[in-house]
Amino acid sequence: MVTPKKSLGQNFLINPHILERIVDAAEVSKDDIVLEVGPGTGNLTKELAKKAGKVIAIEKDRRLVNYLKNEFSIKYATAKNVEIIEADILRWVPSQLRWYPSYKVVGNIPYYITSHFLRKVFEEWPTPKLIVLTIQKEVAQRIMAPSTSSGQAKPLHTNLLALSVQYYSEPEIVAYISKNNFRPVPKVDSTIIRLKVKSKAQNEKQTETIFKITRAGFLGKRKQLAGNLSKHLKISKEEVIRSLAKLSLNPTVRAEELSLDQWQELSKIL
Repeated sequence: MVTPKKSLGQNFLINPHILERIVDAAEVSKDDIVLEVGPGTGNLTKELAKKAGKVIAIEKDRRLVNYLKNEFSIKYATAKNVEIIEADILRWVPSQLRWYPSYKVVGNIPYYITSHFLRKVFEEWPTPKLIVLTIQKEVAQRIMAPSTSSGQAKPLHTNLLALSVQYYSEPEIVAYISKNNFRPVPKVDSTIIRLKVKSKAQNEKQTETIFKITRAGFLGKRKQLAGNLSKHLKISKEEVIRSLAKLSLNPTVRAEELSLDQWQELSKIL
C-alpha cells in the first residue's frame, strides 16, 4: 500500500458505503464517460468502473499511478474501461474530453485545489453534465449560501468560489461525511456535493463583466464594497454608492454580504 503524501493533501476515503453513495449521486451508467480526479489507491475508481462506460482517472502522484496501473491491469483485468493518466489536474489540457459529447466529473479531491479546480472546469473545460465531489464541509456550506436576495436577517458570508459555483451550476449537498472515514484522518469533516452544470449559454461579455466586478469587490478582505469597487474599477465612490442604493444596499455593505442575484444586478447598473 502506498503511504499518503501530506504535501499533496492525500486523504483516502475508505468507507465502501460512502463510495457507493458518491457513485449513486453521480447517477453513473454505461452511457457515461467519467473523469475521476485524484483516484488515490483506486477505491472509488473500482466502484465507478462497475457502472460507467469508461473511467479516465487523473493522478499526479507517480507512485500511485504505478500502483493503479498494476491494480487494474493485473488484479482487475476485467476493468478494461479504466484509463490511468499521470498528470496534474490543474495543468492537464482536457483535449481528450472533446471526443465525447458529454461526460461527468467525480472525485475525492485534495481540498486545497477546490477553488482553482472548479474555476478551470467552469471557465476552460468542455461543459460536463454533472460534477460530484467530496469537499470540506465548511466550503460546501458556504457554496450553498442563497443565490438570490430574500430579505435574510443575517449577512450571507459568500465568497468568490460560492458565487462562481452558483453562477455556473445548481449545487446540492448530498451527504455529510465524518473525517473518520478517511485515512489518514483529516482535521475537518467533508461533504459530498453535486453540481448540475448549466449549459454555457451565458453571454460571454456579461459573464466577464460580472466576475470583473466581483473579483474587484473581494480584493480587499473585510473592507467595504464601495471603496473596493471605486479603487479597483477606477470609478468614483459616490457613483458606486448611488448604484448600491438602487439595490437598497447600505453604502457600508461588504462584498460577502451580496447574493449572486445582487451582483448580477449591480453589474448591469455599473
